[in-house]
Amino acid sequence: MPRTFTYRIIAAWCGVAFLSGCAGSIERWIVNTRVHQGDVALARGDARDAALAYRLALRVDPKDEQARLGYVEAAAALGRIQYAKGAFDDALATVDEGLAIDSQSVSLAALKSTIEQAKLQREIVLSNYPTYRAAGLEIQRAYQQLNATNALLLRNLKRFGYTFDVAELTSAIKRSYELELELTRNTNRLILYRQLVTSGVPERPSESTTSFGASSLLPLP
Repeated sequence: MPRTFTYRIIAAWCGVAFLSGCAGSIERWIVNTRVHQGDVALARGDARDAALAYRLALRVDPKDEQARLGYVEAAAALGRIQYAKGAFDDALATVDEGLAIDSQSVSLAALKSTIEQAKLQREIVLSNYPTYRAAGLEIQRAYQQLNATNALLLRNLKRFGYTFDVAELTSAIKRSYELELELTRNTNRLILYRQLVTSGVPERPSESTTSFGASSLLPLP
């Protein structure tokens, strides 16, 4: 075999080995970078970004222990956030994704059990008390409306600050009274809502009025 041909084979083999080493080091750099991004996001309380960063690291190296541990921790944190917001299906999906990485995670298993029980309880309650959800949403909208009234009140005060028009103060006082009255009404609705929810007495749909009159959101049990 000619010497030049031998040199070419050796050079080609060295080139392949070099490129393989580069690919490995690049993958390692990507994984380390993503894990670091996940750690930073988790430290600042951003569970969603943390989970994404760890997931990207696992796509490159599914066996990386730091990425696996980080993803499980982020999934648990994100699942708790979703659970607290009442997004039970999203929370369960997040927890299941974490369990796919670590099926033996005690924290994820406990969280999944808690979410499933809460979801079952909500389904039982809503099946027996169908107006609960609608009533709760109406109360939320009523409180959101207070924000709109308060914004108008503040606008009156700001206008008075540069016009010194007493009419602006009069409007602000009027809206302040409106806020007070609506807040009292909403507080009473909340109290009644809590009483209804905790009473455990089944609804009778034909009864649609309360001591607050026809505008009330809840039926008496």
